[in-house]
Amino acid sequence: GVLHRDKFLSVCCRWFCHVDDDNYVILPSLLKLLSSYHHSQDVYLGRPMMDRSVMVSVRFWFATGGAGFCISRGLALKMSPWASLGNFISTAEKIRLPDDCTIGYIIEALLEVTLTHTHLFHSHLENLQKLPTDTVLDQVTLSYGGFENTRNVVGLVGGFSLTEDPTRFKTVHCLLYPDTYWCPKLKGGHRH
Repeated sequence: GVLHRDKFLSVCCRWFCHVDDDNYVILPSLLKLLSSYHHSQDVYLGRPMMDRSVMVSVRFWFATGGAGFCISRGLALKMSPWASLGNFISTAEKIRLPDDCTIGYIIEALLEVTLTHTHLFHSHLENLQKLPTDTVLDQVTLSYGGFENTRNVVGLVGGFSLTEDPTRFKTVHCLLYPDTYWCPKLKGGHRH
């Protein structure tokens, strides 16, 4: 994720979004959220880790990589002195924190840009079963499981059993894109 930022800046993309490979991204929701901001402005968007800030030499918020975060092109360009390939590693080693913390440190502590908190990004560190089912498709990212609770998933019912779809990602996908060839077909107006 972070190491591809240089390549991102060399093309004309408007947003850089980092999402772990065990998350489902609901693209219509992501595009709707990003359309609320302008890519040339300084935008750092995500969900803070357990709603707590971190203290190194200064206190700063960081968006957890486990839920995902987005950075505007304008802000990404300003990050270059600390976040280009070699410099990013040096910055991370200096503060001795993981990559998502390092991103937050560069943006909040060094560039003095505030994290815009959103509760539309979700990691496995929260109780996903508490997410109201009628809002699931409005979220931006979804995760699943956890070290203590492998059944920590959104409570959506669909065309798949928990055995067939333990992450509930197939169910989410088929609710968003019912014409996908592997999705259960509607019969009499109900999924089976």
